[in-house]
Amino acid sequence: MTSPAPYGATAGPVAPRTNVLAIVSLVVSIVGFTIIGIILGFVALSQIKRTGEGGRGLALAGIIIGFVELVLGIVLFIVIIAVAANSATVTTY
Repeated sequence: MTSPAPYGATAGPVAPRTNVLAIVSLVVSIVGFTIIGIILGFVALSQIKRTGEGGRGLALAGIIIGFVELVLGIVLFIVIIAVAANSATVTTY
């Protein structure tokens, strides 16, 4: 017969803590603050590497979503400028 676990002992391995900045990076990138999300994602990756916390995937997702939104925003800006420039030209018949 085995004796019960001592008070405060856990039944199994404990999962590593998730880095808070990784979570914030993902949420901020989804909301639309791309530059902040990218920066927080890189900071979170650095902290995760140093401390061994979890959340690497969340930080990477925040970085990737931030860069995709940034590129789409630049493309949209260029398209709007091109359409505005095209409609501003005077056509004479």
